[in-house]
Amino acid sequence: MTQEQWQLLLDTVQGKTPQKPVTGFIIDSPWIPGWAGVSALQFYSSEEIWFQANKKAVETFPDIIFLPGFWSEFGMCTEPSAFGAKMVWDEYNLPHASKIISDISEAGKLKVPNPKTDGLLPFVIQRLLNYQKPMQETGHEIKFAIARGPLNIASFLMATTELMTGLMMDPENSHKLLKTITQFTTDWLRRQKEVFPSIEGILLLDDIVGFVGDDECREYAVPYIKQIFNAFDSKLNLFHNDAQGLISAPYLKEMGVNLFNFSFEHSLKEIRELAGPEVALLGNLPPRDVLAAGTPEQVREETRKMMNEFGDKNRVVWSCGGGMPPNVSSENIRAFKETIDET
Repeated sequence: MTQEQWQLLLDTVQGKTPQKPVTGFIIDSPWIPGWAGVSALQFYSSEEIWFQANKKAVETFPDIIFLPGFWSEFGMCTEPSAFGAKMVWDEYNLPHASKIISDISEAGKLKVPNPKTDGLLPFVIQRLLNYQKPMQETGHEIKFAIARGPLNIASFLMATTELMTGLMMDPENSHKLLKTITQFTTDWLRRQKEVFPSIEGILLLDDIVGFVGDDECREYAVPYIKQIFNAFDSKLNLFHNDAQGLISAPYLKEMGVNLFNFSFEHSLKEIRELAGPEVALLGNLPPRDVLAAGTPEQVREETRKMMNEFGDKNRVVWSCGGGMPPNVSSENIRAFKETIDET
């Protein structure tokens, strides 16, 4: 991310109305490899291919903010790998992390991983170190520390159904599990900040927050996510949850979130009313059915509709409702950006 883009994001979350609308997308391995013409396995295993694919994206669309920018990641395997999860790789699809516990009663057996040494985390850091100078030569800096959220990581360590059952049936061990994961996540974010002082923001991704009820959200999500966003003095806290976001939206400010990326199934107006005027929104075009599957004209039509229905230019980064999905063409991205700029 360039310093100009970073400042534009800060101005947006602080409520300064920009001279022209701000457009941004969360991009990572679901979209980048296919768009760049490489396999997922090539993207993960080759630092040079990873760098060139990201470089191509930022150079093809210099007026779009790509979040978090040159994301060093291994799909959903990054954090679970530190706990010892088996990683299953596929040439063209996202990798999968196998569960390591089958029941919430085993939560006490888990130890807090060391982000300096465990799993794929040292490889995430080293990739960025190896390509920090070439990245800077393109005008970009590392601005975000990034992690999956506590419920998201927990769902990989013991599977989603078992986690949901555990939250309802065994609160004591559920808290043990989430405390361990939260301590690890906080350490992991601080490690990134320690190695890269240019980091000034946190990106936390947790779709599982959208699967729980209000009571469970207040008990199992709010306090732990709040602790994670306090890992260091961050200027921008971006929370991604493109599952159901209505439950968590009223608690965003309490959790420390000031930029929220959410499901296209909820309107911008709806989330603004629930989250309050102080939380900036990142959204909200349907990612798969419109941005990926639609024609450029359909993208333009739905983008105009989205903007007109919201009717507010304050604290909004125009995007899709979630991360950039697979198979989004350059033509559709340009159609989206052009429509945003002319509306």
